[in-house]
Amino acid sequence: MAIEVMMSRRSRITPEREAEIYSAVLDLVREVGYEALTMDAVTARTHSSKATLYRQWGSKAELVVRALRQDKPVSLAEIDTGSLRGDFHEMVARSDRCQMEKNSALMRALAHASHGNPDLHQAMRELMIEPELTGLNTLLRRAVDRGEVAADHPALKFVIHMLVGGFLARQLVEDQEVDPAFLAEYIDAVVLPALGV
Repeated sequence: MAIEVMMSRRSRITPEREAEIYSAVLDLVREVGYEALTMDAVTARTHSSKATLYRQWGSKAELVVRALRQDKPVSLAEIDTGSLRGDFHEMVARSDRCQMEKNSALMRALAHASHGNPDLHQAMRELMIEPELTGLNTLLRRAVDRGEVAADHPALKFVIHMLVGGFLARQLVEDQEVDPAFLAEYIDAVVLPALGV
């Protein structure tokens, strides 16, 4: 069943309770990994029923991805400082270093797990990747409208690849997690020059 249909069936729980469940789910994924995570473990950790979890989220994949998504402080589309560099740096400034480090490791693990799990892959596409692409495209469209970047600049379609590449490469090349300082430097040294900014 599509995620959109499941959302229409969700009952109401308080935002505080939802945040508690999300926090517990992310802790469990970090402890045991996605494949070993069970809804029974989530019910035990959160003192909730499986019926509530399935009614609220529909699947383990959706619950895990929504839990990860709720850690994002703001949508990229909501950031508008008046310049592309300002927007990117505001995005970085709103990122908590500890949360970024924990979530980048978790994202790598979930990306790996999604290769063999179509439900997780679909949830990540719908709930994580597509909203981020939409927000990033909004930032880039504003930069084009302001005249900062040419509308036909060939690097525009590769910005997401550059950003994802920066996250992945730092761990592989330097054996270090991505942090806000690295990301800000990477944006200034790689992403903005590639766009001619």
